[in-house]
Order: sequence, then C-alpha cells, then structure tokens
Amino acid sequence: MNTITILLLTFIVSVTGLFIFIWSLRHQLFDDNPAAANVIFSEGEIGKIEEPAATAEQHRALQKTVDDTYTGDVSTVSKAEAEAELAARVQADQSSAWVVFVFLSCAVVWLIFASAAGLISSIKLHSPDFLTEQAWLTFGRIRTLHLNGVAYGWAPMAAFGISLWIIPRLLKTPLVGARFALLGAMLWNAALIAGLGSIAAGFNDGLEWLEIPWQVDILFVIGGALIALPLVFTLANRKVKHLYVSVWYMGAALFWFPVLFLVGNLPGVHFGVEQATMNWWFGHNVLGLFYTPIALASIYYFLPKIIGRPIQSYNLSLLGFWALAFFYGQVGGHHLVGGPVPGWLITLSIVQSMMMIVPVLAFSVNQHMTMRHHFKTLIYSPTLRFIVLGGMMYTLSSLEGSFEALRAVSTVAHFTHFTVAHAHLGLYAFFSLTMFGAIYFVMPRVMSWEWPYPKLISLHFWLVVIGFGIYFVGLSIGGWLQGLAMLDSTLPFMESVRITIPYLESRTLGGSLMTLGHVVFAAHFAAMALRYGRKRIGPAIFHSRSLPSDQAVVVEA
Repeated sequence: MNTITILLLTFIVSVTGLFIFIWSLRHQLFDDNPAAANVIFSEGEIGKIEEPAATAEQHRALQKTVDDTYTGDVSTVSKAEAEAELAARVQADQSSAWVVFVFLSCAVVWLIFASAAGLISSIKLHSPDFLTEQAWLTFGRIRTLHLNGVAYGWAPMAAFGISLWIIPRLLKTPLVGARFALLGAMLWNAALIAGLGSIAAGFNDGLEWLEIPWQVDILFVIGGALIALPLVFTLANRKVKHLYVSVWYMGAALFWFPVLFLVGNLPGVHFGVEQATMNWWFGHNVLGLFYTPIALASIYYFLPKIIGRPIQSYNLSLLGFWALAFFYGQVGGHHLVGGPVPGWLITLSIVQSMMMIVPVLAFSVNQHMTMRHHFKTLIYSPTLRFIVLGGMMYTLSSLEGSFEALRAVSTVAHFTHFTVAHAHLGLYAFFSLTMFGAIYFVMPRVMSWEWPYPKLISLHFWLVVIGFGIYFVGLSIGGWLQGLAMLDSTLPFMESVRITIPYLESRTLGGSLMTLGHVVFAAHFAAMALRYGRKRIGPAIFHSRSLPSDQAVVVEA
C-alpha cells in the first residue's frame, strides 16, 4: 500500500465523518443537555454543587457562584425521594470504600517512590557523579525505576481506584466481588516489587515501558484480571438502563490495556525492526488507550458533579470516544521517522496523529462550553482546579503531539529532551493532575472524613503547577536546541550535550517543586487516613434549596 492510497483513504474517511457530523446537527443530536447527560445526577441534584474538598466557606461561595450563573432548570425532589437516593448512594459507596482506599494508598506510596527516583535521575543528567557508589543508583537503572514506578505503580493504582469508586455510582449498584480486586491488588504490587527489584539488580527486557522481565509480567496479568472482575460483575448487575459516557471510556480502557500488555510482552515473537515498531506502538497506546480514557472518564464525571450542571453536549462526548478508538491505534510510529521502517507505516502514523485533533477538539469544546460562565468556581473549588487544568493539558498535550508527528518537527524533536517534556505533559499534567483532583473528591466519601488541612490542597496545587511549568518549558526549549545542534554537521556531538545543561538544571528545579508537592499530598493523605480533622456526616449533598420548605433535608457530605 503506497502513501497516496493511504492519504486518499484517510480523506474519504474524513469527508464521510464530516457528512455524519452535519447530519447529526440537522437532527439535533448535539442539543444542550439531553437526558443521557443527566444520569449522573440523583433527583434534586441538578443546580446544586458537590465539592467534598471545600471548606464550609468555600462551599457557600461555590454554590452562590453557580446560583448566579446557572441558567438551566433546577430540579426539585421530595424528602422521601431524597432519602431513597441517599440510601442507594450510601450502599454503593460503602461497597467500594475499603478496596478504593487500598488502591489509592498504594498509588500514593508509588508516587513518592517514583518521584524520588525521578529526581535522582534528573540530577544525574547535569551532575553525573551524584550517587554513583551503588550500581542500582546509576542513571540507566534509577531512571528505569522511575518510569516503571509511574507506569505500573502510581498511574494504574490511581486509575483502578477511581474506576472502582465511580462505576458503582454510575451503575447505581453496589460493587460486586470486591475481594477479587483486593487479591488482584496484592498480586499487582507483588509483581511490581519483583519487577523493580529485577531492574535494580540489572535484569530487564531492554524495551522502554516493557523493561520488567516477562516472567514477572505473568503476575501482572493475573492481578489485572482479578481487578477487572468486580467491574464486569457490577456492570452485569447494574440497575440503570443507560451507560453514561464515563462507563464507555473506563470499560474500553480496561479492555484495551490487557490486549496491549499481552501483545507487548509475548516472549520470542518480536525481533529487530518489528520489535522497535511494537515498542512504540505499546508505549504510545498505553497512554492513549488506557490512561487517557480513564482520565477523560473522570473529568466527564467529576466536572459536572462539582458545578451541578450536565455536560454541554453528550453527543460530543460520544464523538470524542469513538474518534479516540478509531484514530489512536497507530500514532506511535511517528517516533520512527528516519528509521528502517516502511514509509507507509510512518505516513499512516502521521495521518492518524493529525486525525486525533477530532476527538481532542470534541472534548475541549465540550469542557469549555460546560464551564462557560462557571470559571469563577475555580476560585472556590480545590478539586475543580486540578480537574479543569488537567483537561486543558489534555488539549495542549494532544495538539502538540499531533504536530510533533509531522516529519519536519519530528526530525528535530525526536531523540531529544523535547520528547521527554511532551511525555510528561500527557502523563503528568493531564493524567496525574486529573487523578489528584479525583482523589481529593473521592477520599472524603471513602473515609467519611474531612480533609484535615484544606490549605495543603492549595499548596499542593501551586507546587506541582509551578514546578511542572518550569520543568516543561525548560525541557521543551532545551530539547529543541539540542535537536538543532545534532542536525548541524559543523558542530561536535558534545555541543548538543553542553547546550542542554542549563535546561536540565531547570528540570531538576521544577522536579524538586513537584516532588515537594507530592510529599505534601502524601502527608495530607496520611493525615486523613489517621483521622485527623472532622468527621463527615454522609456520602452525598442534598442542599435544602432542592426541597420544599416544609420538607427540607440537609445531608452534608
């Protein structure tokens, strides 16, 4: 198949999609707030904010802001209906509380480990004699420990924990088979400890994102299957007819990841150029088909819940889902520009990368339109700051990735620190910030407890945002200059190394602030786990204004 054929087929698909989009507009499929967008709300909740991480003062200011700007219908509910809804939510939350706490606790532990390993490896880039006494502290091993600590520790533990909490709520069904998930978590963490130990000892499979020996990966497969069982059982026993878009994203992610992991780790199958192609296919798709759907599912749930209004266009959310599913599968190949791979494969990857603009714009427009007239809520909602900024970083990361795939850009950017900056823009600024916000929302429900020190949430936010800003800008500039220097045949290679030193030092500065933010977050998490602060009354908020005055019920989360 030649390049012209690929481009022609892509053009036909694009034009067909355009006609479908026009048809959907004519049939009013993109109207405001269809009933499907309301299913995440219980009776009486639309128009009422829900922010478990806010103080009482922030809560009042947040509700007033929404009251002043929300123009939709405010639902009403009787006392009996409110109590019935509350009882169902209590049951769903209680069924998942312990298992979610275990997963999120593991996620926080791995976050601190990965942050420390990342900071050490960052320092080594400009101070190579730092911590050289032990073999496992050399750059090749400590950097790999950082990557795997994030990719298989912090990120999946947070993703699984949030999924196990959201799914019962969306399906209005208690979590079925929580013990399977707990056993799966034990096996997963045992596998990660064994895998990291193997890497530290110098044994790994030599492929980025796939360094853990395949023998250990068997435990990951078993553990992951056990973790997925409760989600499947709960889905089979659901009490709702419509599956909200967050269920689509999470269900697809939990299906795609095992396929990716199995194909990537099959021993004795991939060799040479094929192995390199598979490696980038796996690395890119883990981010795009596992972490991205989980984060988008979280945003589509938490953002409307916090501001008390449905997403602007439910059909845009579905368009984003299907476009992600169709266009993301082969985007990793653009990292092999200039390599000994077929030209049509590179072209296909570039085309699909550019087509990813479709789901990105679908999500970005939807988020902006949902938040329109409500951006003032960011002042009063600690959780929403993480969620909204994470969504914005998805837009920036994806658009940058699409243009980075172009040959003119990739020729300069690949094999440089620019790619490292881009990778962190996706996995950290988008995924991790979203998970931070989700955890701040979920933990008060899980523990039935207040966050004891609300100011630490703001401190955490500003440390990681400022730190990442320094990190990303420094590496992006340094990486681009590095790429230009390597392409200049008149300059020795070491000049491309020397020119990056100030930017690598800025990386360490930014990484230090981010790590400090993670320590603040972990300490606050531990304080809540140890029951500092005030106890909460229940798992949901039903504001008194949602009820007739003679039947007012106030249940505070």
